[in-house]
Amino acid sequence: MKTLIHKFSEYLRYEKRYSDHTVLSYSTDLDAFRNFLLIQYQFEAIQSIKHTHIRSWIVAMMQRKVSAKSINRKISTLKSFFKYLKKTKEISTNPTLKIVAPKVGKRLPEYVQEDRISKLLDYNHQEIEDYAPLRNLLIVEMLYLTGMRRSELIHLKWSDVDMVNFEIKVLGKGNKERIIPINPIFFEKLAKLKSLEKFEEKDSFLFLTDKGKKMYDKLVYNLVKTSLATVSSAKKKSPHILRHSFATHLTNNGAELNAVKDLLGHANLAATQIYTHNSIERLKEVYRKAHPKAKA
Repeated sequence: MKTLIHKFSEYLRYEKRYSDHTVLSYSTDLDAFRNFLLIQYQFEAIQSIKHTHIRSWIVAMMQRKVSAKSINRKISTLKSFFKYLKKTKEISTNPTLKIVAPKVGKRLPEYVQEDRISKLLDYNHQEIEDYAPLRNLLIVEMLYLTGMRRSELIHLKWSDVDMVNFEIKVLGKGNKERIIPINPIFFEKLAKLKSLEKFEEKDSFLFLTDKGKKMYDKLVYNLVKTSLATVSSAKKKSPHILRHSFATHLTNNGAELNAVKDLLGHANLAATQIYTHNSIERLKEVYRKAHPKAKA
């Protein structure tokens, strides 16, 4: 099974062109299932795996209080894996066809209030003369202005920036490109950032570390967390919160859902519709506060 997991990972990386992060996630899930089989049943032969083995793994995770969302992701990984094995004729029957994923309760995405974001982004870039402080502010602002994912931001290059039309080209999941418009003032800030680059050797990426190298996940996460801590007391302060804030603020202000979908790079509208729930909750709050008969 270990060899097949490796082949599947190579398939995802080179044929499906999934990101390294996604491939690692799939491999981790499959390794966990393999270890479960070895410990619980003392075998790992792929042809011997039945739907009952998968169900017992799901039960074991439930007993460990693993969230339904995480379990569903692992089930999705197994389904993709066995579908691949069926396609490559490694197996004759797919045991995941009899697996039903547990229901996941709807949870509204967390976001930062508009006034808090405005407070965070209220700065004069012309007064900043050092690269790192301006870079940190622009990373937070970029994530909020575009709704892009952290991985997408890290891989941005100067060649993706159109200073004439005020657009940025983003390479999203599945290597799908999308164009995101940004206000001209932000491009002035980017130009200022470029003028502050003083590295002897540097990569061509838009945002660089203090040593002139490409940014990495943990660094972006930490600087966003530090920045959001100055304006928000919410527990979650990750880059993804800025993506949620971007989408929620757009829908709250009347943006068409299809437009938000395209800006976020979602494959289908269902993934975007969750942000309408935040808008509905906001409308309910306005109604309760403003309508004279709301409390009757």
